[in-house]
Amino acid sequence: MKELIDELNKYAQEYYVLDNPSISDKEYDKIYDKLVSLEKETGVVIPYSPTQRVGDVVLSQFDKYTHKANLWSLDKAQSINELVEWDNRNKKAVEAYNAVHSDKLPSLKYILTKKFDGLTVNCTYNEKGVLVKAATRGTGIIGEDVTAQVKTIKSIPLMIDNNAVIEVHGEAIMTKEAFEAYNESANIPLKNLRNGAAGALRNLNAKETAKRNLSAFFYDVGYNEGSPFKNYIEMLNFIKEKGLPMDDYVKECTTMEEIQKEIEYVDSIRDELNYDIDGVVIAIDDTKTREMLGYTVKFPKWAIAFKFEAVEATTTLLEVEWNVGRSGRVSPTAILEPVDIGGVTVKRATLNNIDDIKRKGVRLGCRVFVRRSNDVIPEIMGIVEESLEGSKEINPPEVCPYCGSEIIREGVHYFCENTLSCKPQLVKSIVHFASREAMNIAGFSEKTAEQLFECLNIKAISDLYKMEKEKLLNLDRFGDKKAQNLIDALEKSKKCDLPSFIYALGIPNVGKKTATDLAKTFKNFDRLTKAKFEELVMIPDIGDTVAQCIVEFFEDEKINESIQELFKVGVEPYFEETEVVENNFNGKTVIVTGSLQKYSRSEIKEKLQQLGAKVSSSVSKKTDYVIVGENPGSKYDKAVQLGINIISEEEFEKMI
Repeated sequence: MKELIDELNKYAQEYYVLDNPSISDKEYDKIYDKLVSLEKETGVVIPYSPTQRVGDVVLSQFDKYTHKANLWSLDKAQSINELVEWDNRNKKAVEAYNAVHSDKLPSLKYILTKKFDGLTVNCTYNEKGVLVKAATRGTGIIGEDVTAQVKTIKSIPLMIDNNAVIEVHGEAIMTKEAFEAYNESANIPLKNLRNGAAGALRNLNAKETAKRNLSAFFYDVGYNEGSPFKNYIEMLNFIKEKGLPMDDYVKECTTMEEIQKEIEYVDSIRDELNYDIDGVVIAIDDTKTREMLGYTVKFPKWAIAFKFEAVEATTTLLEVEWNVGRSGRVSPTAILEPVDIGGVTVKRATLNNIDDIKRKGVRLGCRVFVRRSNDVIPEIMGIVEESLEGSKEINPPEVCPYCGSEIIREGVHYFCENTLSCKPQLVKSIVHFASREAMNIAGFSEKTAEQLFECLNIKAISDLYKMEKEKLLNLDRFGDKKAQNLIDALEKSKKCDLPSFIYALGIPNVGKKTATDLAKTFKNFDRLTKAKFEELVMIPDIGDTVAQCIVEFFEDEKINESIQELFKVGVEPYFEETEVVENNFNGKTVIVTGSLQKYSRSEIKEKLQQLGAKVSSSVSKKTDYVIVGENPGSKYDKAVQLGINIISEEEFEKMI
């Protein structure tokens, strides 16, 4: 799961931050879905998992803007059967509601719009109808302030006829005509329309943004202090009446047959459009039904995106590169003859495992079908049969490509068993051990770990604590201060809390939350090492798979020897039992909304948990308190409606 998360976060940074993606949306979705499946199977959710968040990081060079209401991502469907299942869930929920309520919900009606492939913008108009702020989605809660850049989009009105504060969501796009005109005179031509729009809005120089002649389509009012909308059609009409640019494709459907017909129609005109789309958005029309259905952690339950099939091309598979991960897994990567797919030059593709290679009949030197959606690295779908002549079979390496040790097969994967001196394994293990949520050894990077391995012969994690400052000074870019800082950080890390130590060991499927749960249950490390499977599965959120991983980890003789070496060099994990003193928040459910001055999100959550409170993400009748900071969102509005105790940060401080 950690490997998947690292991979997904890397791809997310490439896509959202660098505007230079390396894999397709479909390939990302496959990895994401695999992670979701593992989280359900194991009951483990690593804190920085992309499933726990919407969207990605805010660029540091832009001012941050807290949206008045969350900008949600959309759940996806890639088959009509998935849409049918979604529709059936909606129908059952409506039937269940109507069975016990006198104010009946109407029969389901869906509104279909195109899913634009650009960059989300959230425009705020004040009570005088003036455009006062424009921001990117960012994390869905906090975005990047791109007001000056958005004002260069001539189709977006700087003032509308409206007397209430609203936030309107849209998509900034680049048309094919604007794209071609820009590239005619550009020193560095753009590769595709989406990156053209995203790069323009993220350019600090608004004059450069203006050169790209962006367009936009709006489709949602996320925050509204004026009269509420009874349904989505009323909202869309409002957007159109106010002069905000809106696409002319809006269809009402009541059956799956109608929806399927519309999806096929939009797909058929996709290539004729002068801008990019990657699917169709299907949303429930009635506002009250939407409110009844509500949200998951990440998605509204009342809307879904049907994503079109990816773009496909053929190219030649030149070679297969085998790489070693922290767990010792030896994984294949396809090296391709460069091919342009939708404006992106594709050179590499991930090959899942040897069984996948054999199943698809992939061979060295043959031509392969390569598929990608929107922007990135492909999935190899199969082979061009006519190209097999002269091709060669792909065989896994007989020894580790890095250390030359024997590799073994477990299931569909190959592993290097040399955990002690295989460079990629040890380097990645050291980096994990030293990471902030683990031993928190400041000044550690993968490059530093490689230097220690190659130059100082660090072949076990315990060797870190035996390093001498004088030897560090011989390393590249290691001056006196840097060397001393690393020695000091290592010494400081010896006194570590038990959850961090457990997490640092890299037990398969054990993230920081599970490590914390284990520490609270067993209270000392020795008891944990002797824990039986039956004891482990009794801990909430620990399933059979995780329990088995923990048992097998501590049964490994080499691992136990390595841990004892850590104790010999002075590492002393401690467990601090926290006693909750009676207070106003003990046993209460608390929500936090808006930006606080004294606490960050993680700090206020930790503080509340120390007080014995349950920190929730959604407001309900069971909520006891809502702590409100600056620019609160829809949670504040709902709390007001439900009559829940609303307190400021100052009041919170006084109460504790």
